Amino acid sequence: MKNKRFYAVFFTAALFLSCCSCSGAGESVTSTASDTPAASVMEVQPETSAPETKAETTTAEETTASEASAAVPADPVFPVNMETDRPDTSDYSLKEVVVMSRHNIRSPLVSNGAANVIATPHEWFRWTANASELSLRGGVLETEMGQYFRKWLESEELIPENYIPEEGEVRFYANSKQRTIATAQYFSSGFLPAANVKIEHYGELGSMQPTFDPAITFCSESYAAAVQEQFEQLGGAEIAAELAENYKLLGDTVDYTESEGYLSGELKDFVTDDTAILPEAGKELTITGTLKTASSVSDALILQYYEEPDPVKAAFGKTLTYEQWGKIADITTKYTKVRFGIPLIAVNSANPLLKEIRSEFTDNERKFTFLCGHDANIMGILTAMETEDYELPYTLEKKTPIGVKLVFEKWEDKDGNEFAAVELVYQSTEQLRSKSFLTLDTPPAVYALSFTGMEKNGDGLYAYDDVIARLDKAISAYDEIKAEYGDTLDDAA
Repeated sequence: MKNKRFYAVFFTAALFLSCCSCSGAGESVTSTASDTPAASVMEVQPETSAPETKAETTTAEETTASEASAAVPADPVFPVNMETDRPDTSDYSLKEVVVMSRHNIRSPLVSNGAANVIATPHEWFRWTANASELSLRGGVLETEMGQYFRKWLESEELIPENYIPEEGEVRFYANSKQRTIATAQYFSSGFLPAANVKIEHYGELGSMQPTFDPAITFCSESYAAAVQEQFEQLGGAEIAAELAENYKLLGDTVDYTESEGYLSGELKDFVTDDTAILPEAGKELTITGTLKTASSVSDALILQYYEEPDPVKAAFGKTLTYEQWGKIADITTKYTKVRFGIPLIAVNSANPLLKEIRSEFTDNERKFTFLCGHDANIMGILTAMETEDYELPYTLEKKTPIGVKLVFEKWEDKDGNEFAAVELVYQSTEQLRSKSFLTLDTPPAVYALSFTGMEKNGDGLYAYDDVIARLDKAISAYDEIKAEYGDTLDDAA
């Protein structure tokens, strides 16, 4: 898709009209057209009677459901063009795209000690899928994302309209969880509606396959000690110290202290200094403490917010600002970063997928690859590749939002020189909640990633060989930790 900088003018006018309309409804808002985080695009001031971090209860006796909805500040109005530092590719030709996708909206998890079921006295949203499976909304949203990618690649002349790929030109490969297979299937329906696409997946349905499994495959005593040292450098037991207000807001929203789990003693008070980790071969990094419990509840609540049209019902009768929803989402973001973002864990658990991505991105016969896994996969890959820190705009989930695509793009200039861009493409919170159509005129958010120690050219692209070299470095780091910390490989992993 060629750059569409003219959107800035369109957005300015549209946002002005939108703000005028909102002002007429009596809301106080501040808007900006810059590429800043969503919370900065439109700041909604909470009522003065309620602190920012405290959920305000709305009861049936106090107000009707419609009045409650009207009392909730509107979601931010995001700009039409949600590109952040996207390179100027107007003088380049697109040659290949590799996508590493997180599955789209699912129902909450109930396995691995998930606490969300017993952490509130309230009844959760009636999910349209079994626990951990892709929801109906998730299927619709993923189909729309596939349609967007089709229109984008058609506009770049990588594929023709009604493309029927030749053998080997396109590949779809998913983990064997229902939510990942279904995500790949829905995406393929939007991306190649006239083709009979095969989704590769192996083993028993519901299993975690080695390529996508973020488990630690190598572990020794010295390695575990080194992981613990990195964890301590990041904050150790107090790594969640900055989440005190977030925990309180979450507890107030779900009425945590009135829940079955809390009253029975199974669930404990939220504290910020009890996080602990345990690396074991053949398992994902184990995290214990409040961060794990709160993340389970936070994850379910944010998924409920995506699914439930009434934001008051989504918050169990509380009125939350968009910024407060963001504070709740920050808990799960922190959990994911701790569990899969410790460098020694990332180069270990992400090694199979790093190899898969490199293989696909260097396959000259391939035009498009779609790999589908989990937020753990994307966090591990980006950590292993030494990505510069980032905070995604236009979304509650600042690192690996639901349905996000990690996109590797190969470009060629007029002289045949090869370049690469690496971006995160994702639906904004507003698009997730409204199931907005995605087109070239109303695209998803796009965030261009940067890597430490690497320089882009004047158009914002990396040399293709530099990106391959960074993948090689991340892949070889696995062999280096085996050499440094022993040679105990658990084949069962």
